[in-house]
Amino acid sequence: MALPLPGFHFKVEWGGTNIGFSEASGLTMEIQAIEYRDGASSDFNTIKMPGLPKTANIVLKRGIVDGDKEFFEWLNKTKMNKAERRDVTISLLNEEHEPVMTWKANNCFPVKMEGPGLKATGNEVAIETLELAHEGLTILT
Repeated sequence: MALPLPGFHFKVEWGGTNIGFSEASGLTMEIQAIEYRDGASSDFNTIKMPGLPKTANIVLKRGIVDGDKEFFEWLNKTKMNKAERRDVTISLLNEEHEPVMTWKANNCFPVKMEGPGLKATGNEVAIETLELAHEGLTILT
């Protein structure tokens, strides 16, 4: 009997330094439903049909490393109607560190970067967050 895989062993390839991410979320895709009713229809309800696909932004989180400003530099390259687009892959790994499921986000560009919450009494790792817009998800494996 096959067991579900844990979600804590994954890797993200984003076109930058291969530093591990602590979280990757937003692997969401949905089809918007269109409601329609013909004015001459004898039924007093609408029909539903599939519309445009809709994707959520991908959110990546990682610990800040001294001297690494790659997220910030990528975001700064984004200007009105101009962006450095990259394909980003997120792979769920098995015990042998081999991908068992890989999501590919097409033509990503950064839309938001958030620095860590700084607290003098805290004891946590400083985490930075990058939010990426993209043009669709595909599953490779």
